[in-house]
Amino acid sequence: MRTATLGPAQRAEALARMAERELDVLVVGAGVVGAGTALDAVTRGLSTGLVEARDWASGTSSRSSKLIHGGLRYLEMLDFALVREALKERGLLLGRLAPHLVKPVPFLYPLQHKGWERFYAGSGVALYDAMSLSSGHGRGLPVHRHLSRRRALRVAPALRKDALVGALQYYDAQMDDARYVATLVRTAAAYGTHCANRARVVGFLREGERVVGATVRDVEGGGEYEIRAKQVVNATGVWTDDTQALIGERGQFHVRASKGIHLVVPKDRIHSSTGLILRTEKSVLFVIPWGRHWIIGTTDTDWDLDKAHPAASSADIDYLLEHVNSVLAVPLTRDDVQGVYAGLRPLLAGESDATSKLSREHTVAHPVPGLVVVAGGKYTTYRVMAKDAVDEAVHGLDQRVAECVTEDVPLVGAEGYHALWNARARIAGRAGLHVVRVEHLLNRYGSLTEELLDLIAADPGLARPVTGAEDYLRAEIVYAASHEGARHLDDVLTRRTRISIETFDRGTGSARECAELMAPVLGWDKQQIEKEVEHYDKRVQAERESQRQPDDQTADAARLGAPDIVPL
Repeated sequence: MRTATLGPAQRAEALARMAERELDVLVVGAGVVGAGTALDAVTRGLSTGLVEARDWASGTSSRSSKLIHGGLRYLEMLDFALVREALKERGLLLGRLAPHLVKPVPFLYPLQHKGWERFYAGSGVALYDAMSLSSGHGRGLPVHRHLSRRRALRVAPALRKDALVGALQYYDAQMDDARYVATLVRTAAAYGTHCANRARVVGFLREGERVVGATVRDVEGGGEYEIRAKQVVNATGVWTDDTQALIGERGQFHVRASKGIHLVVPKDRIHSSTGLILRTEKSVLFVIPWGRHWIIGTTDTDWDLDKAHPAASSADIDYLLEHVNSVLAVPLTRDDVQGVYAGLRPLLAGESDATSKLSREHTVAHPVPGLVVVAGGKYTTYRVMAKDAVDEAVHGLDQRVAECVTEDVPLVGAEGYHALWNARARIAGRAGLHVVRVEHLLNRYGSLTEELLDLIAADPGLARPVTGAEDYLRAEIVYAASHEGARHLDDVLTRRTRISIETFDRGTGSARECAELMAPVLGWDKQQIEKEVEHYDKRVQAERESQRQPDDQTADAARLGAPDIVPL
């Protein structure tokens, strides 16, 4: 399979091609569900387009807990169908679809009561493992184990001795959510999907009651395109209601936004060889291994302010620190927090006012002829959501269409990954890199690592690490712009890499160097470089200011102090 390159020229060509002739399916929104829908449609033989108003995964899909999991807590809610479905997807991603991106991660669940809690929680985790194995895709992870307090403290010395009487350890999986979506988009493009980011739907084309396409504005170049399609799929997540409003229809359901924030702290602040899962009064709290860091999250609160830039308030940060410190021998302070990010979950509104009780199921609807809406769900089950959305769209097509095949379609970079991993020392020697650098690349790009090594061979200076963000090579910054559709500095520092949350300066020290690396690919002059750096610096300042505010309203106002570099 040829690898799709998503550079500036390919973006311009995609927009032109979509406007040339009627598509079978146009997907609006390139989060994980939209990108997955585009891949599902194109691999059934349908001509497919994908447009995104901002950047791939710039909404919910880059701001999650970065877990691929069955949802252990949904067992307690007796939602067995959702857990079984998610565990099957977890196994597929680990073993077949994206082994280069999705990795096992261990979690320790501290027990605080003798006797009954070990039986109760242990039964739940045992059922979790059994359901995983029964799915036929659960053999890639170790089964759970029971630990005494002494053994638990050996695994996680950071825990206070009086915080547990014993523990359970089990496994789930994790990935870099934004990187996963970018890879999903490239996979869809490799099979023939026309993909364009920074392309906003500003209206729908109608013939009578029927939707027959969309008017799409190129927010970079300023032009507008009429893209006709037999079926349009609205996969815009927390923006679902806003998109539906463009046809004067709210639709058959309502999507509410629930805010979840996460803290990123250095690895040495919590002495543990395993992640942690802690029960709170509202939900659960995760402490997740993340390279040389930990991710701590999440909160779960209603949000009805700016959807593009949900803000973390001082109260949100205090909430997470208070709960994680309740079990740590050495408490964390504000000074330990390297990064903070906030995201919005798209929840289907139910009768409950508590967002933690709203549905994580997904829904597909056909509110008017020619328009399919998919909403709700969780990251892990994106492929099932995509299948259901395309199945619904197929009902409106006057042609025979193949069944979904994405269960057997690995993402680009997956093929040959294991062989390259086994040869990583030899690859490192050939490329003149340390083997740790090659491992880093393989776990982010899989077999596409060869494309980055080609960049380095052409310009050996790209083998150097980024100043102030030494985990990343300069080649990755160039590659993000030339191959992965990055259009602006924020795209690279926030989503193609995680420099914005993995450094204490939030990436401001790396911004200029990264902008200068992107400039030749994107045709930037010195003025544009200055503009990119200035906008990024203002964004970081606004985020820091919002995180000092006491509540959502003041935090939102502070965050909105930094405008987007491309106004929508």
